[in-house]
Amino acid sequence: MLERFRQAKQAEIQALLDQERTGQLPPPFSGPRPSLIQALRHQAPGAVIAEYKRASPSRGLINAHWPPSQAAAGYARAGATALSVLTEETYFHGSLDFLQVMANPGLPLLRKDFLLHPVQVRRTAATPAAALLLIARMLSNSELESMLATCREYALEAVVEVFDRADLDKAQAGGSSLIQVNNRDLDRLTTDLRISLDLIRFRNKGEVWISASGMHSAEDMVRMRDAGYHGLLIGSRLMQEPDPGQALAELLRAMPKEPIHG
Repeated sequence: MLERFRQAKQAEIQALLDQERTGQLPPPFSGPRPSLIQALRHQAPGAVIAEYKRASPSRGLINAHWPPSQAAAGYARAGATALSVLTEETYFHGSLDFLQVMANPGLPLLRKDFLLHPVQVRRTAATPAAALLLIARMLSNSELESMLATCREYALEAVVEVFDRADLDKAQAGGSSLIQVNNRDLDRLTTDLRISLDLIRFRNKGEVWISASGMHSAEDMVRMRDAGYHGLLIGSRLMQEPDPGQALAELLRAMPKEPIHG
């Protein structure tokens, strides 16, 4: 599956390189970029990153009719700390244009896509996104270091996604300070929250960690919060509802405020 995603991005990368060569790549965004890292640290543990995802390879169409502007407003009212925005077109029915539309509430924006070349980072810099996703498994050590360097050059925060200890070692060796553990294996499309519970043991001081995928209830969210995750990224669980913003509000109301012990 990851290789299919890689192949789907080649035409986009070439088009961006052509735009850059002819001076047509949009300039960096000059407006505000609320920091994802700062927001997560301020609201941790258990700050919710609510995701706008119209479709996925495993589920097909999820909710193609909820407009991105309504999504941003609804999630913000419900209490989301930040917004994750799928921009990949082929498999997730996303669009880079969603980032501009969803910036209105003023929450930090995370661009989720398959980003493999520094020119994609430079294109992201032309949007209001504060952060972008880098999947450790899709990048060699040198490629990850190059992508991280380009992010620093454009003042973008890089969320480095890992699936196992080998991915985590690569992310930490590259100096990543914002780690996302994906409980869904994108090769097999299976989900297991124990991935997050296992990997959190290897968090280094100063790192900000996010648990993503597979949280279907307030109880699941509490498990990840109490395990020490700064952020919880919730996507399909919300988008499958007629009103995802209301679904998030109900989940947050159902979460006990104090950590559960024993």
